[in-house]
Amino acid sequence: MATIDIEQTRNQAKALLNSRIDSVTELVKTRQRITDLREQLAEAEREDKRAYVRATKDGWSPEELKKLGLESGAAGRRRKAANRATGDSAAATTEDESHGAQ
Repeated sequence: MATIDIEQTRNQAKALLNSRIDSVTELVKTRQRITDLREQLAEAEREDKRAYVRATKDGWSPEELKKLGLESGAAGRRRKAANRATGDSAAATTEDESHGAQ
């Protein structure tokens, strides 16, 4: 039977573990980057809201800002969510009606 070199085996095992540690380290870094970017986005959205309010206080009407492509960020998100919900319920209603007709 061949002699097993403990040091060589330990070094090989460490190399395998190091590659696994490297991949999980990279995963942690990317997750942290996502968290950081989400925080930056939240801050940018707060700044956008403050700037929109300042513009309206300076005399710009929501209609004027909308014509300039500067609709309120919160209003745009609410409308899109409402459209999705309305579209989903309309599709469900149509589907229910088609099943009822059978």
